[in-house]
Amino acid sequence: MDFSEQYDLVVVGAGHAGCEAAMAAARMGLKTALYTLNVDLIAQMSCNPAIGGIAKGHLVREVDALGGIMGEITDAVGIQFRLLNTSRGPAVWSPRAQCDKQAYRLKMREVLESQPNLKIKQAEVAELIVESRQPSAVSHQPDNEASHGCANDQRPTTNDDLRRVLGVKLRDGRTVGAQAVIITTGTFLNGLIHCGEQQYPAGRSGEPNAILLGENLKQLGLRGCRLKTGTPPRLDGRTIDWSRFAEQPGDADPTPFSFRTKRVAHYESQVPCYIASTTPETHRIIRENVHRSPMYSGQIQSIGPRYCPSIEDKIVKFPDKETHQLYLEPEGLNTNEIYVNGMSTSLPVDVQLAILKSIPGLETADMLRPGYAIEYDSIDPTELQRTLETKKIASLFLAGQINGTSGYEEAACQGLMAGISAALQVQGKPPLILDRTEAYTAILIDDLISKGTNEPYRMFTSRAEFRLHLRIDNADRRLTPHGRRVGLISDEAWDDFRAKQERLERLKLLLEKTRLTSAMLQDQPTGSDWNSGVGQSCAQLLKRPEVVIEQLAPILRKLSPEFFARENPRESVATLSSEIRNELKSVETEIKYEGYLLQQQRAMERMKKSEQRSIPGWFDYRSVSGLSHEMQEKLTHVQPRTLAQASRIPGVTPAAVSLVNVFIEIQAKRREQAAVI
Repeated sequence: MDFSEQYDLVVVGAGHAGCEAAMAAARMGLKTALYTLNVDLIAQMSCNPAIGGIAKGHLVREVDALGGIMGEITDAVGIQFRLLNTSRGPAVWSPRAQCDKQAYRLKMREVLESQPNLKIKQAEVAELIVESRQPSAVSHQPDNEASHGCANDQRPTTNDDLRRVLGVKLRDGRTVGAQAVIITTGTFLNGLIHCGEQQYPAGRSGEPNAILLGENLKQLGLRGCRLKTGTPPRLDGRTIDWSRFAEQPGDADPTPFSFRTKRVAHYESQVPCYIASTTPETHRIIRENVHRSPMYSGQIQSIGPRYCPSIEDKIVKFPDKETHQLYLEPEGLNTNEIYVNGMSTSLPVDVQLAILKSIPGLETADMLRPGYAIEYDSIDPTELQRTLETKKIASLFLAGQINGTSGYEEAACQGLMAGISAALQVQGKPPLILDRTEAYTAILIDDLISKGTNEPYRMFTSRAEFRLHLRIDNADRRLTPHGRRVGLISDEAWDDFRAKQERLERLKLLLEKTRLTSAMLQDQPTGSDWNSGVGQSCAQLLKRPEVVIEQLAPILRKLSPEFFARENPRESVATLSSEIRNELKSVETEIKYEGYLLQQQRAMERMKKSEQRSIPGWFDYRSVSGLSHEMQEKLTHVQPRTLAQASRIPGVTPAAVSLVNVFIEIQAKRREQAAVI
């Protein structure tokens, strides 16, 4: 077939997933094209202009450790940084940054445009060009049986349906060839916005949706579903009485997202957020008008994000709660627009205005943009392999909200992994498959392809079996060697990484070997009783729950002055820089929780052994006697790669997994005998 243009890889959609995918592939040497409906809205933060948060911050750290760009861009445009959950254990510490919304997309575009091998194109992709092969059985739902969840249809697929994508066709008729295609369309596929009784097609407010590509994916037999998300109103900050709200400042010494950032750009010019609360009057207004919400009128039938409910959902589902917190968050340094975090809604505009006026301090607030809900098409993620390639169409990869996830961070980690997978496939190299013991990114992908989802998937630390091992401080140690192997970590970054690991190892050995003396205790903190620790190592002292490594800093300065040589001489020696403090805390965690970490390491080894018991692609679940029809359908539908993955499929019992394990050997022997004959 003759194409207007030819690339190694085409990425469709320029949200967070698309940007990470395109950058990864281009940096790995692929001639890449990124197609978007509007080049001026690349990486547009359509909801909250914030990156990170509980568990989401872990994902951003992992993206950065692998060589992605979200963390570095956030450090460049963040206007407030906070490290969350520091009152709890280090496993759940999570960075969060409020970003300058406009600066974020401008910086992302600047980075993309400066990348060799990458071209940005403004055009609508109308359909995929797939090599023609008559499918034996296309397993998809007709329009009159549309599913509203991504894990409901358990009908099996067949390998006979496998076809290969050759490129894309644009709405203007041009054809673009590619060895692989990644689709990252966010909420644009058949997007439909709801605001009260009003509804209109759009991908985001003020932007067209993508109907042609959405319909094409259905025609190709990919099982689809409808999901819903929403956004709150935005206010004019000049019309808000700020004196009525509690101020929420950023951290005095911000922790960067990227391991390669020494200090965030707006270190000395952070802006505060503010905490507001709903009132009984707010709740009365919502209860009296909830029937006008599309979610409750029946106008919306799709399932929204459980863990980011609308304000009307909060009032209905928690009737005894007298107040709900809201956060007033600035959208940038050069705008007065304020994001009302916690007030996502699809109620009519007049009701939204009444709600705002019921909150002290917002009585005269001017609403710049109303909140709304949006329904959109996504694809059942059990249609995907671990590489995020579709099972039915070779060289077609999906990433982001099209896979049923929510949030910029969940999209970015998928985009990065899809970009890596597509690039390695084009290069004829083995895929990079992370397992659940290595990264939250792997947990997200495994959850999606094994379980599917009937609501927008959000990452939580509780989804990890070994979260003390999967911390933000060691994401580079876990994943940077992988990023280096695939070509995403530069020589300079790799040298810095190795130097850091050697530095931490030396410090840990120093703490283990150095025994406390009476002379050292002269520098002990006021009020500390460490006399009983004389003769013990510093590491043993650090295992005490009440002792933290900052208290040992005066001793360590004398024992290892080279470790502290990176400090700014203009700063007080009593204050540790975020870079040094975070490295000290990383070593402290390894020492203080050594016993727990060893336990987790043994458990991880057991899980890895289970993961190594692979299920051959030729295995026939229907021939397993004793396996129920329901189990056969579930396993055939998902096609798990290992016994461990099979055990995580909802409804698949341990007994069923044991049967499969036995029959793998039986079927293998039968195949060997047949081959001999």
